[in-house]
Amino acid sequence: MTAVWSALVVVAAPGSADADPGLRLSNAAHLAPGVRYETFSVTASHGTAHGHLLTVDLDDARMKIELLRPGTSGAVTGIRAPVSRLADARGAVAAVNGDFFDITEVEHPGVRPTGSTVGPAVADGRPLKAAVPDGQRYGPALVPGATDEDVLGIGADGAARLDRLRLRGAVVTPSGTWELAGFNQYALPVDGIGAYTSAWGPASRARASCGTNDVRAAACGTDPYEVTVHHGRVTSASATLGEGVVPRGSVVLVGREAGARALRRLRIGDPVHVRHRLRATGSVPLAFAIGGYPVLRGGVPHDGLDETAAATRTAAGFSGQGRRLYLLALDSGAEHDDGLTLGELARLLRALGADGAVDLDGGGSSTLVTRPPGAAYSTVRNHPSGVPERPVPNGIGVISSA
Repeated sequence: MTAVWSALVVVAAPGSADADPGLRLSNAAHLAPGVRYETFSVTASHGTAHGHLLTVDLDDARMKIELLRPGTSGAVTGIRAPVSRLADARGAVAAVNGDFFDITEVEHPGVRPTGSTVGPAVADGRPLKAAVPDGQRYGPALVPGATDEDVLGIGADGAARLDRLRLRGAVVTPSGTWELAGFNQYALPVDGIGAYTSAWGPASRARASCGTNDVRAAACGTDPYEVTVHHGRVTSASATLGEGVVPRGSVVLVGREAGARALRRLRIGDPVHVRHRLRATGSVPLAFAIGGYPVLRGGVPHDGLDETAAATRTAAGFSGQGRRLYLLALDSGAEHDDGLTLGELARLLRALGADGAVDLDGGGSSTLVTRPPGAAYSTVRNHPSGVPERPVPNGIGVISSA
């Protein structure tokens, strides 16, 4: 289906011949060449949901989709900021919030949340982090066929796509070569070794040994170990997982269970080489990638999407050739009588013209901002349940050089 520029289309739930919920778009405005903003309302199972939509023409050479991150260092932990502030810092004409993130650690007393996102992330072609294990995710439970490695990406060819980013890496030491199981992520697989670089940020690494591959609330391990490697040599080691920014030129290796036992074999001065990369399943390298919960693939909603629980949602989708990007956020109020289920969200995106799409962090995080021509600052267009905006670790920014 082509992109929707008219005032009314109809979204019918599959298998429901008498269901006739309408999607109405209005208040259209151009923010920049190739960037259109409008509002919408849609009748759904829990009432009428209201939202805000951005449609971006990725064929416009003046357009760039950027991973927005707080602060000057762009670290993946330690600082969060409202979407409007993230957008203004980069001069974006529009933006939405991004991936689900480690927002609370009530399951692990004494462990502070890192604020890090659950999925992989790539900015300007640079891998920032890999995905946490499935059981350590925040957000909806994954449906069959979806993984913690799923991302919405923009390739080096400028086209949007769904892809998967899998960590591939190794730790080469005099004691042996060990597979790398984590890269700048707040939770490591059981028995794994993770690498933490300057992109990690100031947060404590203590969370890395908590939970299991299947249960986020499982207790923290009692025998983690970490080793600091500076310019290829072990310079320090500790049985207490540390915190603070990792200097450039250094890598901190964190191990749990069998991974910790392996790291304990290293000695100060040992040569260590750490290799890591995020390997895409597609053939095109990704210049931008953000983790998300897949809801639409090949124009078909994912099997098993929840049709019961409605929520305030943020989503990102793209047309079949990846040349048109859709970003949307709902107004809050899903806790009362509206919002969309994941199944309804998928059908909404399909009606808008999307061929593939992901659900992003919702609830109090859902935020869509625009900066109209001539305006100095962004305006929050939806009605977030956060007051006034929930700080988030990343977002999707629409940058125009026009």
